[in-house]
Amino acid sequence: MAVHDPGAFAGAFPTLDLGEGTPWHQRLGLLLESTGEGIFGIDLDGHCMFINRAGAELLGHDAAEVLGRNMHELTHHSHPDGSVYADTDCPIFNAFRRGLPCRIDSEVFWRRDGSCFAVEYSSYPIVDGDTVRGAVITFVDITERKRAAQAMRESRDELERRVAERTAELSAALSQVRALSAWMDSVREEERTRIAREVRDELGSLLVGMKMDVDWVNRRLGEQKAREPAEAEAMRLQLRAKCDNMSQLIERAVDNVGRIITDLRPSILDHQGLWAALEWQANEFVQSAELALGWRMAIDDAPELPEPTAMAVFRIFQEMLSNVGRHARATRVDIDIRIVGGSLHLMVSDDGVGAPVQAFHAPGSYGIRGMRERALHFGGTVDVHSTVGQGTTLHLRMPAP
Repeated sequence: MAVHDPGAFAGAFPTLDLGEGTPWHQRLGLLLESTGEGIFGIDLDGHCMFINRAGAELLGHDAAEVLGRNMHELTHHSHPDGSVYADTDCPIFNAFRRGLPCRIDSEVFWRRDGSCFAVEYSSYPIVDGDTVRGAVITFVDITERKRAAQAMRESRDELERRVAERTAELSAALSQVRALSAWMDSVREEERTRIAREVRDELGSLLVGMKMDVDWVNRRLGEQKAREPAEAEAMRLQLRAKCDNMSQLIERAVDNVGRIITDLRPSILDHQGLWAALEWQANEFVQSAELALGWRMAIDDAPELPEPTAMAVFRIFQEMLSNVGRHARATRVDIDIRIVGGSLHLMVSDDGVGAPVQAFHAPGSYGIRGMRERALHFGGTVDVHSTVGQGTTLHLRMPAP
């Protein structure tokens, strides 16, 4: 340790017993050199009276060249941004000027090479009786601590940003799910209404007609005994005609019931499987929509999909065709179904008006969203490729065990 005029501040330290015959300032020097913290003392003019080796090394100086120097001008002359730090504002000097001990961790000390480092320092007055002799300052380099704290703050800010983004995404997704659920409820209600109307208007009228015919036949049969043979024979002819009419009404009722059942769940799906049901649905659609059909199926004798998956594929296919019918204004639809690498690929392409990509991600595109949600439930995806004026292709990928 380097000491400048130790007799000038000898009374500032208590007597320490570190061995017989050892001068007190040497014993104090051993204590100061044993710590990793920087320690220096200043007199009332701010000049360095002593500094330990750790303190000198932190400042980039030799201990001997620091002694007698004004420590504020040497190492505490500027703020972190380089602006001048007046010694009248210096907490170190205030320790003996105003009797205000301090502990500061928001400033910097400057090294010999002109660089600075974040520092935490404490300053306490050296008091001899009632007389202040100067101040003793301890300090440590907290650059790494500041860097770690800054990294932690940045990490926390990044985490908060990501949490906020994720929360916003989840909120938007929840709103979309709610809107999709409401749309699906609306579609189901419309379908129930349509089926109820068909049952009432068609089946209801057929059943009323048959009841009237049955009542007519019942009355005429009751009168048959009172008729003359010629009249009875004429009535039998009328009864036969009425029965023929009733048979036709029954056939129409059966056809209507079958059509309604097919709308609810095509029997071909249960009896002949998914592949036949897809081909049947495609032909039914192009006939009703008056479109040309390009059909290609390459499934290489693939087994039928599990029933829930097959129903999902069939419903998605129906919705794809429905989109073509409602929006495409097409003259032709091409359907390509194949199994590649353990996955089912089902593509429906039209030569219609097409649409910009963003139209398929709009909040109101419930049909596309419904298809995607249904496919996602079974590990599949639905992609849309469309160009304005060049048609649209809907592509379903679904795992095919």
